[in-house]
Amino acid sequence: MIAENLREFVTQLEAAGELTRVRHHISVDRVMSEVADRCMKSPGGGPALLFEQPVLHDGSPCAMPVGINLFGSMRRMSIALGVDDLDSIGARISELLKMKVPEGWREKIAMFPTIAEVAKFPPRMVRGTPACQEVVVQGSDVDVTRLPIMTSWPGDGGPYITLPQVITNDPTTGVRNVGMYRVQVLERALLAMHWQRHKVGAAHWREMADRGDRMPVAIALGGDPASIYSASAPLPPNIDEYIFAGFLRRKPVLLAKAVTSDLVVPAEAELVIEGYIDPAEPLVMEGPFGDHTGFYSLADRYPAVHVTAITMRERPMYPSTIVGRPPMEDFYLGHATERIFLPLLQLTVPEIVDYHMPAPGIFHNLVFVSIDKQYPGQAWKVMNALWGMGLMSLAKVIVVVDKDVNVRDPDEAWWVALNNIDPERDTRFTMGPIDVLDHSSRAFTYGSKMGIDATAKWKEEGFDREWPTKIVMDDETKAQVDTMWSDLGISLTSRE
Repeated sequence: MIAENLREFVTQLEAAGELTRVRHHISVDRVMSEVADRCMKSPGGGPALLFEQPVLHDGSPCAMPVGINLFGSMRRMSIALGVDDLDSIGARISELLKMKVPEGWREKIAMFPTIAEVAKFPPRMVRGTPACQEVVVQGSDVDVTRLPIMTSWPGDGGPYITLPQVITNDPTTGVRNVGMYRVQVLERALLAMHWQRHKVGAAHWREMADRGDRMPVAIALGGDPASIYSASAPLPPNIDEYIFAGFLRRKPVLLAKAVTSDLVVPAEAELVIEGYIDPAEPLVMEGPFGDHTGFYSLADRYPAVHVTAITMRERPMYPSTIVGRPPMEDFYLGHATERIFLPLLQLTVPEIVDYHMPAPGIFHNLVFVSIDKQYPGQAWKVMNALWGMGLMSLAKVIVVVDKDVNVRDPDEAWWVALNNIDPERDTRFTMGPIDVLDHSSRAFTYGSKMGIDATAKWKEEGFDREWPTKIVMDDETKAQVDTMWSDLGISLTSRE
């Protein structure tokens, strides 16, 4: 059963043997990060951690426990979304899309948010005082430095909120966006919002700045795990993250009006930081930040958030994460997105069988794609289609293989690809948008991309030799060895 809030989720993880409570006094200044990093880099992602006695940057104790690596394994992501297997969510979407739908792909995409099953559980406003506003701090009492906000790495520009739901409204349509953006603590009541130019929140801010209007912002921490995940998912701008979370949960997300603005926030959040951005003010310096690329992203200027209120439960729990050299917790959040959104990719590119973004590729640097190849040049068609789709446009390297290749096994995918390619013939380069955090691109957010056609080559593609088949043992011999294996006395356990 899916959890209603963060504390229920932590209880579920503990009952499943997935959580370790850390009762030592642990500083939020790098020490907590080092402990968490060692867990994340261990086989399978290590345990979820609940630091029960965090120590703030000034050395004082904090009564607010810190949860980290809560989503950092395949099993924990499944528990978070209430399924036994993440692929089952994609299968559920596939079944919905098989219903009587329009023929054209544009009509299919436009229809997705209105499918009855997806829109069946819209967010619901709660009555009375929500859990997230049991304690309200305003005015001169606001001090975000009293929260256990971590500094992850030695070169970071300061403490960072890393697992938020940042809530804004489109100033024209009123459509809500919930994004997971890093937020730097500058002062007691001043934050820096890292809005990359490709993100929806940044588009809202640019429009508000053009109007000269103050922009309300809410930063929610905690809530139900499906909503936390949905903030990280690359949803199209017309799909409300809390509607999508309701679809995942099969029940509505509970919301409440913020205290100092008209924004609505998750009623089950542990705490909410409310504030505003004034477009009349100059941008502030944000960063550096040890990022998910494994390198520091450099300091740059971003909008400042003035904190107007901090609301919270009476005994809140602070959720956090760290990013850095992979594998990290964010890989498992990204893997969930990969599995859930496969059917939507297949809507527009139906020949796609599967795809995978391995951890070293940090999502946008490497994408393996398997296709059901039906005609020459189809691999190039697939690459160009993917580069034209949302945030997939940031993919730096796309490798296309045939349908029999298990792209979820990078060793197998590379083995086949490196055997199948003639580098000059099968590699293409193109220009396009690049991720903001890519330090290697020739210009900020603009650079080259590489496509590799690692499918078996056809005569029409200029290949006149005989293409070989893979070496595979026959079923009869394998069955014969299966029956005798237990008697052979051979152990295949690791000798490390």
